[in-house]
Amino acid sequence: MRTKIKFLLPVAASLAFAACSKDDVKNPDTPLMEDPASFEEIGMIDIGTKGAAEISAYDPATKRLFVVKNDGANMIKVLDLSDPTKITDLKKDILPAGGVVNSVAVYNGKLAAAIEGINKTAAGRVDVYNTSDNSLIKTITVGAMPDMVTFSPDGKWILTANEGEPATDYAADPVGSVSIINVNDNYTLTTLDFSGFAPQQAALALKGFRIFGPGTFAQNVEPEYITVAPDSKTAWVTLQENNGIAKIDLTGKSITEIFPLGFKDYNTDANAIDVSDKDGGVTFKKVPVKGMYQPDAMAVLLNSAGVPYLFTVNEGDVREWDAYAENTRVKDLQLDPAVFPDAAALKAESALGRLTVTKTLGDANNDGLYEALYSFGARSFSVWNGNTGALLFDSKNELDVKAKEAGIYDDARSDDKSVEPEGIAIGTMGNRSIAFMGLERVDAVAIYDVSNPLAPGFLHIVKTGDAPEGVLFVDAKNSPSKKSLLIVSSEDDGVIRVFSPKK
Repeated sequence: MRTKIKFLLPVAASLAFAACSKDDVKNPDTPLMEDPASFEEIGMIDIGTKGAAEISAYDPATKRLFVVKNDGANMIKVLDLSDPTKITDLKKDILPAGGVVNSVAVYNGKLAAAIEGINKTAAGRVDVYNTSDNSLIKTITVGAMPDMVTFSPDGKWILTANEGEPATDYAADPVGSVSIINVNDNYTLTTLDFSGFAPQQAALALKGFRIFGPGTFAQNVEPEYITVAPDSKTAWVTLQENNGIAKIDLTGKSITEIFPLGFKDYNTDANAIDVSDKDGGVTFKKVPVKGMYQPDAMAVLLNSAGVPYLFTVNEGDVREWDAYAENTRVKDLQLDPAVFPDAAALKAESALGRLTVTKTLGDANNDGLYEALYSFGARSFSVWNGNTGALLFDSKNELDVKAKEAGIYDDARSDDKSVEPEGIAIGTMGNRSIAFMGLERVDAVAIYDVSNPLAPGFLHIVKTGDAPEGVLFVDAKNSPSKKSLLIVSSEDDGVIRVFSPKK
């Protein structure tokens, strides 16, 4: 029997759907009226050059699409989406005073924008606007480099993931943090950091959590993306560089747990990958390498017992600054001959030599010889138990395989992070939960039926613009066309494309 799932409409944040209220969730018993495998492009608009179309948020009340635009003058573009086949520029851009907009979210007539300081290591802010006239309602100071903003499903909270990246010379390195803004209490602010977990560093590291490079524990933790439970009492934040997920009690305003995500073994048939861009083609093989999951975006579904299933897209990320860089290629490492007796062959460019790995793991005894290899990201999406952090499902190498079958796999990225799954939005279509995975390096979105989160089923893959950054789902109830919409904003060509089911 199919497990019943309660669907959280991820509020319009870095790469998710803009919910209006919990009442907008479609009845799971509604008969299926749309085919999620039939999405096709119905409209597009070009709003600039590289960096021009990043994160989008949709307001059902005004039928406006708000888009982060970062090519030159930083702004929030305001577009008319009342006819998705003919998107128009309203010429009513929002121009925040100072700083860089990283993310936007919408709830009940309010637009929240996460704005990084002109000096990225200084405090950031959230500006809240009225969606009907773009008037500024409130400005709230948050932690350094707010990279993502979201509303809770009930609209009570605005949350930001404050990444706190260092200056490239490490002259300054702010702590990573999460800011919680109480909308109903005149936007009062609580900002949480991870310093309280420092005594657990050794135990967390044994399970795959990474604290590395200059700085303290709290400076090393870098929040990336937030999703919130349907009851608005619990949130989870991905800690991408650290290879972990943190759980947050919103009622108590505290970070309660960090879940280390461990590593993926590529030395199995199901996880076989292509690790070289100079091996004459695309061939998936078992290799003696482990992958750090390092998720970017995340969404949550609940089962009938209230267990939260966390869906992550495992992009991977690298610390690479002037003063400190963790990445190297396998050919430049000294491999332990006791573990890798065929080291010379493995280090060939047609074998493992070209693969980008971290120098921070694999040399457990610090003798300069690497007895294990760890690459960035997992080339997959995963499902985790939000209460325990246990891995429940991983798509293994299916995203790579489907990209190759579609003729869009980019072999030039084989030595790095492959298709780079970066964004996710989950929506309800009839009685089915459908996930949309943005694949940055093959310019596509993979569509899955995730009604059973323990056994997601591939449906379709659609081509998008160049480097899809924003993946946004609008359900039929809130759609101006009364049909489900998939809105993809692509940062490398400045184009927003709208897709809808053909049938």
